[in-house]
Amino acid sequence: MAPLRNRIKNKWDKYYSSNIKTPAPPSEVLFFNQHLLPSKGAALDLACGYGSNSICLANNKLNVTAWDISQLALQELSIRSKDLGLVINCEARDVLQYPPEPNTFDVIVVSKFLDRQLIKHIRRAIKPNGLIFYQTFIKDKIDKLGPKNPDYQLNKNELLEFFNDWKLIFYREDGKTGNSKREFRNEAMIIAQKK
Repeated sequence: MAPLRNRIKNKWDKYYSSNIKTPAPPSEVLFFNQHLLPSKGAALDLACGYGSNSICLANNKLNVTAWDISQLALQELSIRSKDLGLVINCEARDVLQYPPEPNTFDVIVVSKFLDRQLIKHIRRAIKPNGLIFYQTFIKDKIDKLGPKNPDYQLNKNELLEFFNDWKLIFYREDGKTGNSKREFRNEAMIIAQKK
């Protein structure tokens, strides 16, 4: 692994070793739209962290693969999934060096992670009629939550543009519009279906 990739892996291992191991709930885009998931198929939780999205997908009877660069996060997910009686294939994987293969997943979920180089691989990895559930930070946010580096923040409607030739099922990007003290802010979310 290149020195930069090692630093990134070490950064995330340190983050997961020093943070409370109580997982956050699944991302809103997935949790509130579980009814859109297929009744069977292969799902990928890309950059899964502690794997709340993986748990949600497995509870919906999908064959779940969870990838993260942090082995520590995956160890916690593995323990948690076994305690819940769920089968999740956890794999330590640098998705920039080893992106998903074409035509391998019916569902891909990405939450709080952005690397524009991966978008083409994500698009190819989803099978025809498969779904993307994607939610991450925007530049037009109302507070300092999320990454400070603008390279990891979406421009206005950028997430929508990534999948503009797919069937749009759901999109939300409130940003600073209206009463910024209410509802969903700081992130954009999309659900789209590959044609």
